[in-house]
Amino acid sequence: MTETRPEFFDAPHGPRLAFRRSPGSGPGLVWLGGFRSDMEGGKATTLHDMAIEDRRAFIRFDYSGHGASSGEFADGKIGDWAADSIAVLDHLTQGPQILVGSSMGGWTALLTALARPDRVAGLVLIAPAPDFTEALMKPELPEEALAEIAEKGVWMQPSDYGYDPSPITKTLLEDGAQHCLLGKGGIGVTAPVRILQGMQDPDVPWRHAFRLVEELESGDVVFSLIKDGDHRLSREADLDRLKQTVRALAAERAE
Repeated sequence: MTETRPEFFDAPHGPRLAFRRSPGSGPGLVWLGGFRSDMEGGKATTLHDMAIEDRRAFIRFDYSGHGASSGEFADGKIGDWAADSIAVLDHLTQGPQILVGSSMGGWTALLTALARPDRVAGLVLIAPAPDFTEALMKPELPEEALAEIAEKGVWMQPSDYGYDPSPITKTLLEDGAQHCLLGKGGIGVTAPVRILQGMQDPDVPWRHAFRLVEELESGDVVFSLIKDGDHRLSREADLDRLKQTVRALAAERAE
């Protein structure tokens, strides 16, 4: 794929969002990235190449405070990033879309599907991390981190993925708690869902992802557990599996 400069979209709720897209048939594909990731990652670009080959509509974008989009990461929160996703769906796509969300992108994909059920033809979720701020992040924070967040409003968390330390803010944790989906009597997503999950994932334990299977209202949910898979699922075999999964669901949901 020949890369060009990203395009920009002034979202109604404020941020200027960077995106890349290509035209094609429906249902289109919308890539929703993870916490601190951007649209230039391997899974996003692999799917974009696939979409061009298949002549299927595709869009990937950076959340506010991520990549080339406006804003500071430290000012962001789950509600903002879900609003970004909804704005992209509303203003930059047409017709039914399949949301492909990785890690935190699984959470924003679910929130988007709940907000726009008539626009979502299906979801493909990779190591989905709904409620991660409350269920996975907060319980693992050391006491000194919790004290620093309470006193200063932020703690800098070291990264295992080559990023600079991540600012974990009081606002992020409080807002995340307001958008939790699990344990509330069911998640009202009725579209087909496909989940790819590594059993060796240190960030999103497979049992956390499996809770999602149990709570989704959709009766068409397939959970694929990769025994030796990690969190990123970016090996060649993982990427091939992702492409097969997306292609199969897109074929099922074709107009």
